[in-house]
Amino acid sequence: MTDPQTPPPITPRQTDGWLEPGPQNALVIYILYLVGFVIGITAIVGIVMAYLNRNKAGGFVESHYTWQIRTFWIALLASLVSALLFIIGIGFILMFAVAVWVIIRVVKGLMALNKNEPIADPQSWWI
Repeated sequence: MTDPQTPPPITPRQTDGWLEPGPQNALVIYILYLVGFVIGITAIVGIVMAYLNRNKAGGFVESHYTWQIRTFWIALLASLVSALLFIIGIGFILMFAVAVWVIIRVVKGLMALNKNEPIADPQSWWI
């Protein structure tokens, strides 16, 4: 007979592995970066997740985390320069170029992740 006052046992919540280092987590980070164009805070969540999982993943996924981290910081730097250049009128064009650059890098990363391949040169500043 069970005691009616005893609460049921607490079971850990299943995340389907998307918080654990690996391909699913890298996919979530890429999606967070794309959503960051609409809701900016998601890109910050993505960079934190990438830093937390980069050294835990191993294999081909580690190159994706490095790629994601560099994409965030380079885009942030270029966005700040673009914001400063709004004064002389070319900041808008540069901001558009930064957005296109980020989208291309995310799509390239998603394509490689879908094929279970590493990023060829994750340290690159270019595409």
